Amino acid sequence: MFKEFQTFLFKTSALALAIGVIIGVALGTIVTSLVNDIIMPPIGLLLGGVDFTKLQIVLREATATSEPIAIRYGLFVNAVITFVIVALVVFWISRRFLPKDAPAPATRTCPLCRELVSLDATRCKFCTSELAPETA
Repeated sequence: MFKEFQTFLFKTSALALAIGVIIGVALGTIVTSLVNDIIMPPIGLLLGGVDFTKLQIVLREATATSEPIAIRYGLFVNAVITFVIVALVVFWISRRFLPKDAPAPATRTCPLCRELVSLDATRCKFCTSELAPETA
């Protein structure tokens, strides 16, 4: 069973997926820090000294026994900006480093069995019928 599991890990996409998740989590941490510590403070300063982490609508004030209940929309704005930056970075990485799809081979449909055969084939590999030459 261990050998089968080892084969699964190394001969399928499981290892690549695990590496991708680990790198994604690390990237998310970096981007969160970038947004919270570098991007949002100057934006808040330009908007009159606004601290986005403190923007909220208080629904119920704090009492001696409970925390305040509030809609923290400033944290939501930070999360949206973080998501947009992560999405842009992932898009850029995928465009830059992932292999492009190979163009599909030129094919045509066999008139008898309706299977796809090569454009330059003279006989169908599925039903063995003769194919007329393809005209442009």
